[in-house]
Amino acid sequence: MSDQSEITQRDLRMRIAEILDAVERGQAFTVSRGGQQIAELVPVRQRHRFVSRAEFTAMSCGAPPIDTDAFRADQDAAASHVGGPGW
Repeated sequence: MSDQSEITQRDLRMRIAEILDAVERGQAFTVSRGGQQIAELVPVRQRHRFVSRAEFTAMSCGAPPIDTDAFRADQDAAASHVGGPGW
C-alpha cells in the first residue's frame, strides 16, 4: 500500500492502535495539527537500501580519516571473537 492518508493529531491520539495496525500493514499517514502538516508516520523498512557511490561519498565527506591498521585489527578481533576464520 503506498497511498498516504492525512490524519489530525486528535485522530492519532484517539485511534492509535488502529492507525499503528494500518502502518504495520504498509499504510503511511501524514499527521496535521491546526491545518499544518507536522509529521509522517510510515512503516519501518525491513530491507536494506542500496546507497549509490555518490550518496556514500556525500555522507562520508566529513568523516575522520581511517587508521587502516587499527581497522584491520578490529576486524581480526571481531572475527576471532565469534569463532570465524582469521583474515
